Amino acid sequence: MEQRPYVIDEMISAQQIAERIGDLAREIEAEFADTDKLVVVGLLRGSFVFIADMVRALDLPIEVDFIEASSYGDGMESTREVRILKDLRGAIEGRDVLVVEDLIDTGFTLRHVLGLLGARKPARLRSIVLLDKPSRREVKVDVDWVGFEIPDAFVVGYGIDYAQRNRNLPYIGAVRFT
Repeated sequence: MEQRPYVIDEMISAQQIAERIGDLAREIEAEFADTDKLVVVGLLRGSFVFIADMVRALDLPIEVDFIEASSYGDGMESTREVRILKDLRGAIEGRDVLVVEDLIDTGFTLRHVLGLLGARKPARLRSIVLLDKPSRREVKVDVDWVGFEIPDAFVVGYGIDYAQRNRNLPYIGAVRFT
């Protein structure tokens, strides 16, 4: 895929992200204070940095698993067709589960994943997203915790990519084509 030239304007700094994760961790610890083990499920690939920082911030017994879902491919627009590319390794029936997503846009991917995992009968199923673009929502999906609400901009950094680039940026940046 040929890319147009672009620049990245910093939108949310690494420090702002770290501070918000600390706040979110305290709220999640309060919600799951009575858990014997919280299964933290990261949606690959964009959430890998967020999930790593989140689990380090949580003072709870943690198990980590991953599910990979895609509705974007290498493009900038959702295809609205959600495909599961990698499923969980472990069972979640009767267990406390926190789904960690990098970005909620149209809502199709997170709604699909929450429905899939909810059908497996976890004791509690909660979700957290780092970035929420409410102006882009096409389907209703309930999210328990949101890191930052952002405008309709194409963003990269902190694990989020544009055609597999820019995941390694320590901040969230808006892509601006030149």
